[in-house]
Amino acid sequence: MGKPTGFLEIERHDRSYDKVDARLKTWKEFVQPLPAPQVGQQAARCMDCGIPFCHQGCPVNNQIPDFNNLVYRDQWKAALENLQSTNNFPEFTGRVCPAPCEASCTLNIQDNPVTIKTIECQIVDRGWDEGWIKPQMSPRGTGKRVAVVGSGPAGLACAQQLARAGHAPTVFEKSDRIGGLLRYGIPDFKMEKHLIDRRIKQMEAEGVIFRAGFEVGVTVSVQRLLDDYDVLVMAGGAEQGRDLEVPGRELDGVHYAMEFLTQQNKRNAGDSEAIAAPLGTISAAGKHVVVIGGGDTGSDCIGTSNRHGAASVTQLEIMSQPPERENKLLTWPDWPLKLRISSSQEEGCDRDFAVATRRAIGQDGRVAGLECVRLEWVVGDDGRLHMREVEGSEFTLKADLVLLAMGFTGPRTVGVVESSGAALDPRGNVAADVANYQTSVRNIFACGDMRRGQSLVVWAIREGRQCARAVDEALMGSSKLPR
Repeated sequence: MGKPTGFLEIERHDRSYDKVDARLKTWKEFVQPLPAPQVGQQAARCMDCGIPFCHQGCPVNNQIPDFNNLVYRDQWKAALENLQSTNNFPEFTGRVCPAPCEASCTLNIQDNPVTIKTIECQIVDRGWDEGWIKPQMSPRGTGKRVAVVGSGPAGLACAQQLARAGHAPTVFEKSDRIGGLLRYGIPDFKMEKHLIDRRIKQMEAEGVIFRAGFEVGVTVSVQRLLDDYDVLVMAGGAEQGRDLEVPGRELDGVHYAMEFLTQQNKRNAGDSEAIAAPLGTISAAGKHVVVIGGGDTGSDCIGTSNRHGAASVTQLEIMSQPPERENKLLTWPDWPLKLRISSSQEEGCDRDFAVATRRAIGQDGRVAGLECVRLEWVVGDDGRLHMREVEGSEFTLKADLVLLAMGFTGPRTVGVVESSGAALDPRGNVAADVANYQTSVRNIFACGDMRRGQSLVVWAIREGRQCARAVDEALMGSSKLPR
């Protein structure tokens, strides 16, 4: 390493945020980059730890000590080349990834891991600023055509890798814009959409064709694609939200989180209200908002509600409150269960744990409150956790808007999944293994959340890359694409 004693001499220092009052007035990103010299200092903290557990913590297996060393030595362009050898879209993961690599960092044993996510993001951002990131065209074509269904991170990564292998991929997206979850699921204040647009331009220059507004299985049939293309890759994500099956679910004002988030992203993109909200505007302005679900999507709902001007925001989580600090001896280097506070939660939110919703209370057809009950989690005779209601713990929350952010149960079956005839696994995902990503139907592959279930953007990128290699091998007999 460039500075073997750096971790002893330099304290961890990460990117800062704009003040809450300022950032709530805008939909722009609010994370302030570090000056380049400070990034170099932080990279110098990467210790010569022998076994870089961060490699295993990172789903795309970024060569983290290597690019840290290059940044420390002020060799930013070489660091970018290293980073892009394993990750197609570091500007996405550098903004929205929860950084399991940092959880696996050896320095995290003492709760001060290297600022890997920040370094990664600033490498790629500098690469764009300096003009180092250019289209990587294949020197020759193979004559093979591949249809990729879904333009989220898995579909984009798969298509880009296939184009660089010389194939001719076409990405089909049912929405009006390319990007999938990146475009309509992640708020602009976490990731501005010009980042997607410039990647699309790069990919178009590399030979990727994009077709927005094409819902495979509806607009165009699966069989038609199989007639026209050598291979079809299903990368449509896990879009089926988990529902709240309680009395009053049908009341006006109870919505899936993605309905709420997508509307706002469309407004930010310049769409009229008629286009952004054809079924009616969902606004948190002046309302008492209850977000059910304690994950990232729930946090996105909190940040969006606060920017709307909500009167109050309450977030409910069915699980018990996790510990503030994990037991390192039991968890490290794996991802730990511990209490985390997102930037959106910092902006204003009441959090309540171990709470179940019994019913939604209505007034004139609209939701007015939630009847809830507290839970306790106990280990049953089968060794598994079971929940039971705490007697006499019922309470009611005022609620003008309820947002369901309880995760996703799998892909939407209507459309491409149903039309393909591909077998599903017991969880309802498209069945395919990670050796060849082949479904039960010849010439149809699957990757990303549609195959593995709800997961992270970085896992989707990994699966897209690996699926591209599997497709390349199937088409050509061998592949030089990395896994």
